[in-house]
Amino acid sequence: MSEDVRLVAWVRGRVQGVGFRWFTRAKALEIGGLSGFALNLADGRVQVVAEGSRDGCEGLLDWLQGDDTPGRVEGVTEIWDTPRGGYDGFAIR
Repeated sequence: MSEDVRLVAWVRGRVQGVGFRWFTRAKALEIGGLSGFALNLADGRVQVVAEGSRDGCEGLLDWLQGDDTPGRVEGVTEIWDTPRGGYDGFAIR
């Protein structure tokens, strides 16, 4: 069984105004077992916080870094941590 982790990712590029948060939530729900949120930041990036299995979070990160996202991702910075909990599903903020 995969350990539970917390992924925090900052996605830069043309990622606001293109449905990026909605598609991120849809991908998290498709993967299953993930909770957290996607949030537009004032500097044009999108912050994604996901908690769940390492495999699930790595799958979401692979998608964020891939070519199948809306808009244009120029780069993703991520950090890994222990889960903190407190999320009810996966939200768009």
